[in-house]
Amino acid sequence: MTTTKNTGATKNTGATKNTGATEPTAADPAAPAFAVRDLWKVFGPKADRIPGNPEYRILSTAELREKTGCTAAVRDVDFDVQRGEVFVVMGLSGSGKSTLVRTLTRLIEPTSGSIAMDGEDVLGMDKNRLRELRRRQTAMVFQNFGLLPHRSVLDNVAYGLEIQGVGKAERRAKAQEIVEKVGLAGMEERRPGQLSGGQQQRVGLARALAVDPEVLLFDEPFSALDPLIRRDMQEEVIRLHREEGRTMVFITHDLSEALRLGDRIMLMRDGAIVQLGTPEEIVANPADDYVRDFVRDVPREQVISVRRAMRPADAAESATGTELAPDTLVVDAIEAVANSGEPCRVVEDGRTLGIVDHERLLAVVAGIDGGSDTEGKEVAAI
Repeated sequence: MTTTKNTGATKNTGATKNTGATEPTAADPAAPAFAVRDLWKVFGPKADRIPGNPEYRILSTAELREKTGCTAAVRDVDFDVQRGEVFVVMGLSGSGKSTLVRTLTRLIEPTSGSIAMDGEDVLGMDKNRLRELRRRQTAMVFQNFGLLPHRSVLDNVAYGLEIQGVGKAERRAKAQEIVEKVGLAGMEERRPGQLSGGQQQRVGLARALAVDPEVLLFDEPFSALDPLIRRDMQEEVIRLHREEGRTMVFITHDLSEALRLGDRIMLMRDGAIVQLGTPEEIVANPADDYVRDFVRDVPREQVISVRRAMRPADAAESATGTELAPDTLVVDAIEAVANSGEPCRVVEDGRTLGIVDHERLLAVVAGIDGGSDTEGKEVAAI
């Protein structure tokens, strides 16, 4: 599934700030958490000439640098982040992913394009409104923990609330609640230097959660951690999202991390989007050879669901046999078919959508499935 432009989006010709004060607008409940259109970030001399010039827009990164002395870190990017989803931006070093996440709250000013949060124009925010967005609506977790070494765990977690002007007793009580939520109970009075890397990252995560942001932004937060600690932190993010349903934008260069965490993944290369879709869509239908190389070693059966593996059911098959939900992973379906000794039915809302058997499941594992020919069709249960 490749991305397409939203032609109805209104383009902002530059990242110009308002000079007058802006009052926060009421969130539009129908709007995405973030809506990004035609976004560019160009570094170099006279950067604002690049996005509007058809000749420059089509040049490769190397050609653009040679011709203009500019580097397009983000190139003509469109995407929405839906409320409550974990949206992963993935790419190799230099792909533009970290620059992109910083433009969402204007830690880096975009060169052109538009960014809306809850329907409100982020590029039109004045200094005070932007400060409120960063302090209350969003929070960022960086790879560098950024903890204050002279403060205790509890006071580090409470720091964002202190900046907001929350009273000491209230902010420490809130910090205590979050410390327990991220598994640091009993370490409240320790200093950062007395903690492991994983524990320090938990403090960073707790500090972000303490201000109760609408959106959590993660910029490769676990890349410096040991593999086992990294996995523990990934599990912590999954658990917190399951319990709270908070919107998250997660930046990573690690495909396995992206597949574990993401509801959707946006894969970037040279500042542009290569493919955007669910983990299953990207693994099952890579957009090009670049994506295909990325997913080559992914165990397909652990990502692809039976919805893509099933075949049509005949009348005799549609009424009996073990039932599987459409989102059942192929790895679990293999076990179900092996245990039952017969094909299994894919059933949703009492309707048989199709059948999975040894042949179809093995085709997925071998990478020759090509997608289900029954997707979107239903066979009425008898």
